[in-house]
Amino acid sequence: MTNPPSQIVIKNPTWWRRRTQMERGLIFMTISTALLCIVLVAALAVTSYKEMEEPLPAMSALNMTEEKSAKTPQKKPEICLDEGCVHAASMVLGNMDMSVEPCDDFYQFVCGQFRKRFIPDHKSALNYFSLISDKLEGQLRDILTEPSLPGEIQPIYDAKSLYQLCMNETKIEMYGTEPVLKLFEQLGGWPVLDENWDRDGSWNWRDTIYKFRAHGFSVDYFFDFSIGSDLKNTSYRIITFDQPPLGLSREYLVQGMNHTKVKAYYDYMVDIAVLFSADEAQARKQLMESLELEMQLAKLSLPREERRNANKLYNKMTLGSMMLKFPTIPWREYVTRLLPPMYDIKEEEPVIVAVPEYITGVEKILEQTPKKVLANYLLWRAASSTIFYLPTRFRDRQQKYARATSGSKMRQPRWMECSGLAAGSVSLAVSSLYVERYFNDEAKQMALDLVDRVKKEFFHTLETLDWMDEETRKAALEKAGSMVAHIAYPEELRNKKKIVDFYKEVFLPARPVQSSVLPTAERDLMSELCLFKLTIDRDGDYLQAILNLTTFGTNYTLSQLREKINKTDWISHSKAAVVNAYYSPLENSIQFPAGILQEIFFSDKRPSYMNFGTIGFVIGHEITHGFDDQGKQFDKNGDLMEWWADETKTKYSEMAQCIINQYGNYTSKQVNMKLNGINTQGENIADNGGLKHAYRAYLSWVADNGEEPRLPGLHQFTPLQMFWVSTASSWCSAFRPESLSNLITTGYHSPPEFRILGPMSNLPEFAKDFNCPLGSRMNPVKKCVVW
Repeated sequence: MTNPPSQIVIKNPTWWRRRTQMERGLIFMTISTALLCIVLVAALAVTSYKEMEEPLPAMSALNMTEEKSAKTPQKKPEICLDEGCVHAASMVLGNMDMSVEPCDDFYQFVCGQFRKRFIPDHKSALNYFSLISDKLEGQLRDILTEPSLPGEIQPIYDAKSLYQLCMNETKIEMYGTEPVLKLFEQLGGWPVLDENWDRDGSWNWRDTIYKFRAHGFSVDYFFDFSIGSDLKNTSYRIITFDQPPLGLSREYLVQGMNHTKVKAYYDYMVDIAVLFSADEAQARKQLMESLELEMQLAKLSLPREERRNANKLYNKMTLGSMMLKFPTIPWREYVTRLLPPMYDIKEEEPVIVAVPEYITGVEKILEQTPKKVLANYLLWRAASSTIFYLPTRFRDRQQKYARATSGSKMRQPRWMECSGLAAGSVSLAVSSLYVERYFNDEAKQMALDLVDRVKKEFFHTLETLDWMDEETRKAALEKAGSMVAHIAYPEELRNKKKIVDFYKEVFLPARPVQSSVLPTAERDLMSELCLFKLTIDRDGDYLQAILNLTTFGTNYTLSQLREKINKTDWISHSKAAVVNAYYSPLENSIQFPAGILQEIFFSDKRPSYMNFGTIGFVIGHEITHGFDDQGKQFDKNGDLMEWWADETKTKYSEMAQCIINQYGNYTSKQVNMKLNGINTQGENIADNGGLKHAYRAYLSWVADNGEEPRLPGLHQFTPLQMFWVSTASSWCSAFRPESLSNLITTGYHSPPEFRILGPMSNLPEFAKDFNCPLGSRMNPVKKCVVW
């Protein structure tokens, strides 16, 4: 699933903070009065409902009561008037468009008013993920702006220091471009800024990559170099080469300058170079050549549709074999120079080459492209990664580009950018304070109960499927039973000593570097990197602090090459201040951080049908990911292996194709674009299975606990109907056209509208609860079912 950083002075205070104490009091009284009115109206409606002599027509989509004699009195439904219920009801009611027939368009019925909401200028879309994230960012700001007290642990002090550096725009303006221009010189020079960049003629692209690594920049511009799990033995790590992320999505770059977003990207490249004092005419000429190079890389890259088969990307060989297969690049030197120096890399070192054809193509490009073009491309990519940390004129130009590509009209408030940055950069430390300050531990146990109930229903489905052979069924049940749940946060986050120890010394002690591949100066620099500890100087250079953090994270990751993987390691499951949820096929685990267990997704102060419909759906979604088109390629241990019988696999593919076709035929009216059924199939399969099992889990809960009261103002909806309403409410969204087209073009998720219409129209339970006629849009004759 999936969405998105200290100066004490806040330059962009929120509307609420600008109000006086009296104004706040009056606003609070007004809201309280309005809520009281809702309750009174609801009570009046309940009274009227009780006095009705006849029920609503039996065919009404909003009334599931069986038709009875007019003389049969109706039992008054119980209404919950607690504060939590009133709040929940007001949230749902404010989104709805009840002029729409729910059996025609349930998303519009539940979210019609939300879709009209004003999208703040700094956002490209509005949804409950972003709204909760805004609240969370405010909480993080409160943490990060508190004065440091005696005894405060160093990582918290560092997070606050980073926030202050980010907020100190006066100092950023004062430093100007001098720090980054010095870095460009140390990285080998940017030709568009200096025509004498290669005075001695010794420049080569590999040396620039090595310098990127040493100074804290990404090295993933021609190749993606990483240390990841060996997919067929996920307890161990392996060096992996893949196609790199590009400056603009492949889907756009392959269309060339005919696409408006490619044109916007090119103009952005030129304007940034000019802001660094490049001659505009030269910038246009030279950076067009760089863009053409990047478009070549895009055409060599595999499209997303062809990267869903993990076996296709698992091409294991030794480093020596790689050297023979791709002979124009000194791979042993390349790997040795990028890894920390404690490793002695031999030709027998195993590696994964995800897309061999890509590397073959890039070899030719690197051989045939003038080095000036290569240098301009590399330095452009490095320069573009620094824009956020530079003076206002650079960030303003970045925002102009963002408006062309995503539709946002202005930058985020500075404090929001800075709190997100600081929290993301020192995440363990900030997460520990977040859960201590804001998380209700009772929610953790309630969420665990929800996981158990939804998983139990998924078990039942696996046990009763008629298309699965017994051997595959047995393996599927074992996989579901082995799935680990990480809820809210690990207990280690409450242990300050563990937090301090992690940031204090995460690397092996420096040792003499014997490798003959490294020159003396490089050995010395890499030994220093190996000793690197996280420190943030509040009076220092903001950009350098970021590069230090990047170096810290890169060294930590690369230092793990020889370490056996602990799949339940607390460090990798400690980002608690996040509004999202995850399934890891390599761990066979699901994770629900503390940040998502709140607001519309979860509350212990409202009926359970809302929790099952919201976070229950998310839980079911993540569980089902273990069995979608990609998750099913991995066994109970997270290893890539074939555990499906051929006949069962064929039947699965036929059902998955139904999902592909169904969603591929959906068209977003707002941007007049069809969805990509192939790229979104995993998420769509997870949505369908997740909603089905969350619903069944709620039925089981009702069997154990009895029927729940209804909500004020929504008393005409049964608890079962409110399950579906709650689900749809949590996905209410509004998009700018640019953002929505990006999601459809490059995303793995369907737009929220179809994440509701698709699964609900496939589930007979929905049609039954809303009495939708067979053949209506929400109850089609043909339905797609996988899990």
